[in-house]
Amino acid sequence: MYGKAFAPEYQGALTSLSVNSSLTDVLAAGTEQLRAAERAGSRQEAARSGLAVAEAHRRLGQVADADRAWKASYRTAREAGDTAAMAWALWSGGTLARQRGALPLAWRLLRLAADLGERAGDVVVRGYSLAGMAETGRIQGDYDAVTALHEQLLAEARRRGEARHTVWALEGIAQIHRNTGAYDTAYAMFEEAAEIAARADDRRGHAWALRGLADILSVRDGDTERALELLGEAETTCREMNLAGALAYNHKMRGNVLYRAGRYEEARDVYARALAEFEGMDEPRGTALARLGLVKSLARLGRDRAETADDLHGLARNLDGIGLRHGRAMVLRAYEELGLASPEGTGR
Repeated sequence: MYGKAFAPEYQGALTSLSVNSSLTDVLAAGTEQLRAAERAGSRQEAARSGLAVAEAHRRLGQVADADRAWKASYRTAREAGDTAAMAWALWSGGTLARQRGALPLAWRLLRLAADLGERAGDVVVRGYSLAGMAETGRIQGDYDAVTALHEQLLAEARRRGEARHTVWALEGIAQIHRNTGAYDTAYAMFEEAAEIAARADDRRGHAWALRGLADILSVRDGDTERALELLGEAETTCREMNLAGALAYNHKMRGNVLYRAGRYEEARDVYARALAEFEGMDEPRGTALARLGLVKSLARLGRDRAETADDLHGLARNLDGIGLRHGRAMVLRAYEELGLASPEGTGR
């Protein structure tokens, strides 16, 4: 039913690159081809090569370089009159904006990308852009608004037999089910995503699915060792492909698993590592979530209660500022879990 996964963001002379190519290799090949296209005066090829450069920088956590690259790709595509390439550049920019926590900007850029993709007749960039909008809404916690869009995109991806996009949609819907307490449904969808990704040789999608499975094995079943085993397998993939962001989220999840198991010293150390990784790539959402885990771990290890409360208060404001609707609920649960008076209770 599904063919081998492919990476449509690697275009022009770079279509031979695999979805599993190391990001350092993608960056090197993209930069070389971009320079060659500029020397040859081929604006269209330069725009397409620049997209791969932007995506490699983004996934490596090199935010400033990624920002310059997607904007350059867009300008070059506009000069070349290549509407589809303009859409792909805006998709890259919108994805970067979401990664940086600029969620309103992500919505605007991804909506523009979807509109341009439809105008250009490029169903793939339109689908990727709509998927980006759905993911942005899911991260914000606006499940009512984006569940139907996730399901629409899943149906489209299944109909086209596009493995990578099917895996993405399954993982997104599974995450919504997990966050609303439907653990069995979420587990089944993560499991299907892992199976499709493995058959299609989509190592990135497989690693994310393993992370989801590990989360549910931990929170639903208390199976700490199996969860850590799956996270270790996913980490190997992240390291081999240089997936900096995915690796940081993997470490954050490892911290969650250890924390739930009452292994607070180990959790503290892993959260601290994830925090440093997120801060290094200017990823505010991951930074806030890793910091929350670290604050909770330190509290369990005897940290001063007033300092813990102050940190939680700051995290609530931070998560609100990013636009995560469920962020305050997460922090309030932490107050309750740690036996602290919430801001509502203290009048802070």
